[in-house]
Amino acid sequence: MSPILSEPRQVGAQNIGSEGDLTFVELTWKEGQIEQWIRFGHLVCGELVGPHRRRFAFAPDAIFGVNRWAANTYGTVLSRFDILRAARPGTPMQTLPYLRPGGNLLLSTHGWPKVERVLQAVDAIEALDIDPADASPDYWRHLHNRLATAQPAHSYTRRQHRAWLKRRSLGL
Repeated sequence: MSPILSEPRQVGAQNIGSEGDLTFVELTWKEGQIEQWIRFGHLVCGELVGPHRRRFAFAPDAIFGVNRWAANTYGTVLSRFDILRAARPGTPMQTLPYLRPGGNLLLSTHGWPKVERVLQAVDAIEALDIDPADASPDYWRHLHNRLATAQPAHSYTRRQHRAWLKRRSLGL
């Protein structure tokens, strides 16, 4: 496994009021033991916190995917994938151990078969030339619910994406 990471975007002061508006994700990487990385998302900035820890920042409402994996001498003990939306200051949010202050969980799954289905969905969206970070949050919720009930999920389409972009432009 190798980390796939979007390049940090330059975000001007007009987009972010202060560092307090950002959502921070702290991840650990110890080759073959604990491997956590951002699968997709538009970073505002990133920094090395220690020899095995990195911290990334996302602007409010940014959507990103976090892949977490851990193993011991007997094999994989954790395989998890979360898709989150960075919270806006003053709005309700969920907290996770690696996320400060918190965010809105759009999809959360564990176990390799389900994580693999999420990764396949991400790859399918990228094959449409759509950045998964720009995909509709409703689609990620749909995929989460289908995984939770062991049902097949609908594929994300360009038509669905155009509808989402129009809805977002209207502020809905």
